[in-house]
Amino acid sequence: MELLSAGIIIFLASVVIIELLKIAWKNMHSVQRIKIRKRLQKYAALEQNNSGLDIVRKQLMSKTPAVHAVLRQIPGMRRLDRLILQANGAHLLDFYLLWAVILTGAGFVPAKIFLHKTFLAVVIALAFGLLPFLHLIQLKQKRMEKFKNQLPEGLEMISRALKAGHAFTSGMKLAADQFKDPLGPEFAETLDEINFGVSVPDALRSLAKRIDCQEIKYFVVAVILQRETGGNLAEIIESLAHLIREKFKLMGKVQALSAEGKLSAVILVMLPFFIVFYLRMVNAEYLGLLFTDPMGRMMLAGAGIMMAAGIFVIRTMIKIKF
Repeated sequence: MELLSAGIIIFLASVVIIELLKIAWKNMHSVQRIKIRKRLQKYAALEQNNSGLDIVRKQLMSKTPAVHAVLRQIPGMRRLDRLILQANGAHLLDFYLLWAVILTGAGFVPAKIFLHKTFLAVVIALAFGLLPFLHLIQLKQKRMEKFKNQLPEGLEMISRALKAGHAFTSGMKLAADQFKDPLGPEFAETLDEINFGVSVPDALRSLAKRIDCQEIKYFVVAVILQRETGGNLAEIIESLAHLIREKFKLMGKVQALSAEGKLSAVILVMLPFFIVFYLRMVNAEYLGLLFTDPMGRMMLAGAGIMMAAGIFVIRTMIKIKF
């Protein structure tokens, strides 16, 4: 029975791998076609049966309309699609879901065959299945950090353009042309939305959704309020850029001052494990009662709970939010 189940799983995994290779071949056949297709996908509009022309950009989750419609109905898919957008992923959501399914099967089958424990095999399979999305999270964090570093200079360039007599969109165009990814392409995409007929406030709100950065939200709110209430936009943006720079300086000082506390926390957390490892290597019988006697197991459980509480307290003390 186990051989039959393993054969079915291997067959399904083979079919999925073949389909993945077909998708990969289509996407990797031409680098230029990938760039053009990716840009067109961002502005692709789905056909509506009971509505007219819609100029609002819709993010596709799959090239297949039926798959896209199904994914839109599944809870959590929109959040994953937003993660791909923020990480500037090279493929659509269905590609990463397919990879997750393949890696899940690749982790489950060997673990089930060699370990003969279903629960452990499921845990390993889930860990493998999360790898594509962990990779996207890592890409997103790097991209957002780079965007934060570019933002003050970009805002200052917009401010100088406004002082020189240019319009707000012209200032964004200068920043989009001068800066590389991520600030340049994101500003360029915002300008494309404005040129397609989307209002400036809506385009800026879309920018804030694409970029998971608190500082860009300050910029969006400042511009929208200025358009509604009036004021010197150049001075507002210049002051905002100065505040963001000062915030980054303060964050650097805080990180330098809290580095000692973080190192102390790591040493305190790892010290008990090193002591246990050392004692087990020197005299294994010395700690044997802790793992065999019921009272020893209770002491280990209590120690684990106290360590978890200590880690939480230390983390709360050294973590400073801005």
